[in-house]
Amino acid sequence: MSSDAIEPLVGHETDGARESVRAAVNDCVHCGFCLPACPTYQLWGEEMDSPRGRIHLAGQLLDGAPLTEAAAELFDRCLGCMACMTACPSGVQYDQIIEAAREWTEAGAGPPAGPEGPGATATPAAPPAPRSRRDRATREAIFAVFPYPRRLRAAIAPLRVAQRTRADRLAGRGGVLNRVSPAAAAALRLAPQPGRPLPAGRFPERVAARGQRRASVGMLTGCVQSVFFPRVNAATARVLAAEGCDVVIPRDQGCCGALSLHSGRTAEAARFAARLIETFEAADVDAIVVNSAGCGSAMKEYERLLRHADPPMARRAAALSARVRDLAEFLAELGPVAPRHPVPVRAAYHDACHLGHAQRITREPRALLRDIPELELVELPDAGTCCGSAGVYNLLQPEAARALGVRKADAVLGSGAALVISANPGCTLQISAELASRGQTIATAHTAEVLDASIRGVRLRA
Repeated sequence: MSSDAIEPLVGHETDGARESVRAAVNDCVHCGFCLPACPTYQLWGEEMDSPRGRIHLAGQLLDGAPLTEAAAELFDRCLGCMACMTACPSGVQYDQIIEAAREWTEAGAGPPAGPEGPGATATPAAPPAPRSRRDRATREAIFAVFPYPRRLRAAIAPLRVAQRTRADRLAGRGGVLNRVSPAAAAALRLAPQPGRPLPAGRFPERVAARGQRRASVGMLTGCVQSVFFPRVNAATARVLAAEGCDVVIPRDQGCCGALSLHSGRTAEAARFAARLIETFEAADVDAIVVNSAGCGSAMKEYERLLRHADPPMARRAAALSARVRDLAEFLAELGPVAPRHPVPVRAAYHDACHLGHAQRITREPRALLRDIPELELVELPDAGTCCGSAGVYNLLQPEAARALGVRKADAVLGSGAALVISANPGCTLQISAELASRGQTIATAHTAEVLDASIRGVRLRA
């Protein structure tokens, strides 16, 4: 089945999907180990703003309770950081629960009617719980732009003019913009200052391995990454080539669907996923290397995303997901051959949630960084706590995101680090913006950029 035929099949839950969510809800034993790990529970101390509370709420909806605006907001306030899954002793698949809940919320209704077991009667359809007009408009605007690099580049062109003329500072004064559109005010604050981005299409479709060829890999360029941090993609390709990899960079690759998946827009995510599967199947590579934590997490879950909508595509998804590797994960498996030169800096590593919690990759990036001569790696006291970025959370829930960003910036400043290293573009934007708001000059960089500087023996540009 082609990717164009996917969308009509997704956006409603089959009985199998519903049963999976019910099983995940029933796995929760209400022990409370998730509470202290949850950023929103840390912020507000409310049971319903904890994973346990949201799981209980999802169970009530499955039992026929209506999806109210208040219930929808509780799901919206979850960051989806998956810290609760790391803390959970029962292995509750909270990711399945929150993704389903967000799909219900995005659709404006509770779970579809369906039997819940032997002898059960069908649950009546819940009445709609529409979002506010402004909230709907904001979400539609975000998802009409962010997953499409060309549109995103066009959208930020006026922002670049405003930054160069300092009109952005005037727009942010007095809180007027925040009252009109909190999301636009957050976007203005988070946007990086103009750098020297690579022109669109600058990347070649293939970068040859240096020295003996050890593997052929595909590289995801991403949406936000390719627009705001093209230098990270360039560094990734150079590092992979230096380690003996032929790097294939499909020119026609699109969004992986991560932003949509993590926001309840399942049909949209499935469409993006199907097209990307087809693209990388044609690339015929040994592995697909991803340098954005949220993207890698989503791509490893493609089979589950498509399982109940299109089993043949789901089988292809499973085959592709088996080849997806985060950059640090892949390099650790491959083993280094390129020499490392000194990078004399005191650096703190921030665990991106969808790398540390969702993919459980924490040791590999630290090991790669510790192998760099003269790089002093220090641990942040809350390295595993979300910085508040969480995809588009910092646009949709700016106050909560800002509170978490303040805490992360405090941890960075307390560490004495001159450099913050992360593996996700959203985290870099979030941490950089909060540090900049305090007038701090602490640099930020991706793991790939630090490795690239060490391998080439050049000064790190951060």
